[in-house]
Amino acid sequence: MRVSVIGCGHLGIPHAAAMAELGHEVIGVDVDQAKVDRLNSGQCPIYETGLLELLATHTASGRLRFTTDIGEAANFADLHFIGVGTPIDADGRSYDTAQVFGAIRQLTPHLNRPCTIVGKSTVTVGTTEQITALTHRLAPAGTRVEVVWNPEFLREGHAVEDTLHPDRLIAGVTTAEGEKAIRAVYAGIIDAGVPIFVTDPQTAELAKGAANTFLGLKISYINAVADMCEAAGGDVSQIVDILGIDPRIGAAGMRPGIGYGGGCLPKDIRAFTASALRLGATKAASLLRAAEEINENRTTVAMDLITRALADRPVKGTRVTVWGAAFKPGTNDVRESPALALAHALQQAGATVTVHDPQAVATAMIRNPELDYSNDLPASLDGADLVVLATEWPEYQKADPHALAGRPHTPLLVDCRTTLNAETWREAGWTVHQLGRPGK
Repeated sequence: MRVSVIGCGHLGIPHAAAMAELGHEVIGVDVDQAKVDRLNSGQCPIYETGLLELLATHTASGRLRFTTDIGEAANFADLHFIGVGTPIDADGRSYDTAQVFGAIRQLTPHLNRPCTIVGKSTVTVGTTEQITALTHRLAPAGTRVEVVWNPEFLREGHAVEDTLHPDRLIAGVTTAEGEKAIRAVYAGIIDAGVPIFVTDPQTAELAKGAANTFLGLKISYINAVADMCEAAGGDVSQIVDILGIDPRIGAAGMRPGIGYGGGCLPKDIRAFTASALRLGATKAASLLRAAEEINENRTTVAMDLITRALADRPVKGTRVTVWGAAFKPGTNDVRESPALALAHALQQAGATVTVHDPQAVATAMIRNPELDYSNDLPASLDGADLVVLATEWPEYQKADPHALAGRPHTPLLVDCRTTLNAETWREAGWTVHQLGRPGK
């Protein structure tokens, strides 16, 4: 098929590259000419595992190209994916869908033959209906335009893998033609055995918010249990193992730490909470808001642990190295990063802070220029009084604690993601503190 992907960000670029990998001819559309030029040269402005290689392959072959001309995309493609951003609105509780409706308003007047518009962006329930009405008003007379909502369930850091090998597909449709188009564009994935759920648009829109909200609830729940372990002297890691063996619960996503971040979970939980209130589901809204409050408090919890780890030494004047800037490993995305929130809180408390990250230093410097940064893991520890692990990159788990023990003034480590083998680090001479776990 001939496919366009409108919006080239954390969602659109991996999706465009994956569609080319599936054999489609793809044109990506973005308003940023510099970004488009960079993408056409096979370079990528974001980091995602495997994305650069895929992008280079298919831009070189001619199967994938990028433009700022939405009219060119309208003339080229039979199916148009909408992958623009839907950040949280000024009210802090709902999606700003201006880019979605803006893309529809720019695209639809150029459509001159039957086609399908497929929404990928995360939106409030009812958006598909509004977009359908808008396309009917703006499309040239006699042009049939189908609108389908096809939410993504990507894990940042695994966007390519999750697009090519998803665990499920959802298509919110109102017509047989819309369903046919979705089945055609994803034929290779469906033929490989991936289940597809064909629903009405409202169900498809709610499913995305429900999925991300449940993940946030799960993270908030285990963080609440970690706080109980802190108070009682219990071990949250053992509790995760005990709960995770239950197939009704599972350990995936149940990692105690300093909370969730990124471009999806925070805004989706806020917007889903607001939707619950609008729909009159006040008890559901109360439950969701409780999860938000637990997550919002994680920086304070981490600062309390750091204060206890420093014992009689004040945070003010302490030299701290924070390992991690991205909100999770596998990506350079620092939107609502708990790691950067913690680094900023340490600096506000008077510490001198240096941040290391394997991939996200450049993006972090743009968002938090007031912090110091290092691209070299051992050198990041030079002169440090304290090391704080804030993003669970594999590089930190594989680091040699014996080789690193001599770099800080005192080998003091606070593991805010509870991912390191504490005993291995202690045997190398480090004093280790972990959220929700006893011992030093």
